[in-house]
Amino acid sequence: MSATTQALRRLALAAGLALAGPAWAVPPPSPAAAAAAKKAQADAKAAMEKEALNAAMERIAVYWRQRAAQENWTIKPPPPVTGPTGIAASDPPAASAGVPAPAPAGAAPGTAGAAPATAAAPLSARALHAANVPVKSEKLGTARPSEDVKQRPTPTLPAGAAPTVNKKGVPDDAPKQ
Repeated sequence: MSATTQALRRLALAAGLALAGPAWAVPPPSPAAAAAAKKAQADAKAAMEKEALNAAMERIAVYWRQRAAQENWTIKPPPPVTGPTGIAASDPPAASAGVPAPAPAGAAPGTAGAAPATAAAPLSARALHAANVPVKSEKLGTARPSEDVKQRPTPTLPAGAAPTVNKKGVPDDAPKQ
């Protein structure tokens, strides 16, 4: 290479480093700072999306309020929600969830019955009922066969018999015609 080409390359490298100097000299952010910046960015995006959703819901509510006023509909305020309703209202409180059940009184030590349950306790009446219902399975033989199950195997045809049903009025050589 000529001296001029080398000088130009050095000059270009120096100019590039001079322009990128402050950004190049700054150390990269720590993982915690990067995670915090990413979380802040995600929070800002979530806040913008929530604001857009609230605005869309308000536009829809205004439309229906105006239509109700035009058509003389009676508007009743929604009832206040004080606690769980529906099926959730019949559930026991969740304070006992995840607490191991005590061992049965008559269980022999060292058996599976003596070990306390480690799974979370069922919360609803439906879950308690489902836990106490035995599993019925056709495959395991604990349930009766379904109505649509074949009761006996299909009988085999004698050797040389045609696989079709012979009907009255159909000639024997119908397939050949």
